[in-house]
Amino acid sequence: MQGIQQFVPLILIFAIMYFLLIRPQQKKVKEHQAMVKGLRRGDQVVTQGGLIGKVVKVKDDGELEVELAENVKVRVVQSTIATVVSKTEPAK
Repeated sequence: MQGIQQFVPLILIFAIMYFLLIRPQQKKVKEHQAMVKGLRRGDQVVTQGGLIGKVVKVKDDGELEVELAENVKVRVVQSTIATVVSKTEPAK
């Protein structure tokens, strides 16, 4: 019985760490993946490097083509998009 009592604080610490650190991080990752999946042509985005641009083309292999300025286009990996500044309405 005394051996079980020694593990109770460790179990409580793990449970607290799970609910305070691990679970919110997993939720944040899911939200980011949903945001990246929802990217469309015309969306204005900010990359993790701080570049602000407009999505010109969404490729199937996890890449985007982003226009930073007129006639300045770069290829960006989709997962490096930090935020979407403005969304465009879907075409009907």
